[in-house]
Amino acid sequence: MIIRTCGLLVILASVALASCSKKDEAQERREAASRVAEQVPGGPATLPTMDSDPGDSGMSPAANTSAGAMPSEGGPAQMAVMAEEFDVSSVMPTTASLPPFPFFKDPEGLENNLKGTDTLKSFDRHGFIAGGRFVTQEGREALFQYNLENPDSGRHYSEIEFLRNYENAISSLGGQMISRVQFTPEVVAAAGGREQIEKYWAASSPPVPEAEHQTYLLRTADKEYWIHVSTGGIVPPMGFVTVLEKQGMKSSLGFLDAAAMKKELDAKGRVALYINFDTDKATLRPDAQPIVAEVNKLLTADPALKLSIEGHTDNTGGADHNRELATARARSVLGALVGLGVDPSRLGSKGFGPDKPLADNSTDEGRAKNRRVELVKIN
Repeated sequence: MIIRTCGLLVILASVALASCSKKDEAQERREAASRVAEQVPGGPATLPTMDSDPGDSGMSPAANTSAGAMPSEGGPAQMAVMAEEFDVSSVMPTTASLPPFPFFKDPEGLENNLKGTDTLKSFDRHGFIAGGRFVTQEGREALFQYNLENPDSGRHYSEIEFLRNYENAISSLGGQMISRVQFTPEVVAAAGGREQIEKYWAASSPPVPEAEHQTYLLRTADKEYWIHVSTGGIVPPMGFVTVLEKQGMKSSLGFLDAAAMKKELDAKGRVALYINFDTDKATLRPDAQPIVAEVNKLLTADPALKLSIEGHTDNTGGADHNRELATARARSVLGALVGLGVDPSRLGSKGFGPDKPLADNSTDEGRAKNRRVELVKIN
């Protein structure tokens, strides 16, 4: 009887120890994940170096855990939305000598399906995931689209081989992977839905869970290069690459002089101006100064003239944000005129955002026409 009791006690003790051990292991994993997450400034966990095992996923288990990754079978990790805005300064500028834009030749045995103006654009907008959310960047852009199984060359790339080639190449230039967050329903919803994403998208369809999306940032002392690489979700398998040099648009349009502004105001009571600001900011770019100078001439020539300066945007992004941006931009123009000596009592400012479009927002040309500042005569 005593022996049986002792045996039972030993068994119970073993079960208890095993349970404690499992809890300790789970706790250790959570603590390790927390330690990694603390090292990452508003973005994914620290990335592996180029000598990482070619057979692994490209991120350590701890890194996946820290970024909120949920394991999936046969597809990329689906990561939770991170609310923090991505800090560009967290990526150190490269000291490498960069090849000519857009940096990369076609992978061996593959040929870009896009040609001419479809692959190289002097100025466009494209979407990326950074800080766990969808953002857009503007600038010079290059697009690449590949069939990973090329029957002509006989060269077949697995998706991981295609992705790893670009990871290694970008790393060698001093770039850094800043996101492996995928298009979960939360990410898509936060961006305003699939339709909003696909306005500025040239890759695997965002809602497809089997697709893999990787975002990289390559910085120099004065430039940012945003790179998106994706595969999957399409049969036959495809690979997509976007390289965007962030920069403001160089206007190819002339601007109205003071006499032309007066003529338009006399005839219609308003005149639309196309003034360049820094991307998603209210900061006037240097090439906006000649237009502001002409408005100053207009006001100087007619001391009785009073103007409302009204800001407008296209419908890309959140409407409330665009109204705030349009208001801030109108105030910037007003402030620039006051800085030139215009009496502020002769000026007012408003921001309407996307609420008063001049053209169809479904085309690039229409959106460009809608992004404007209007001068409206105050009677």
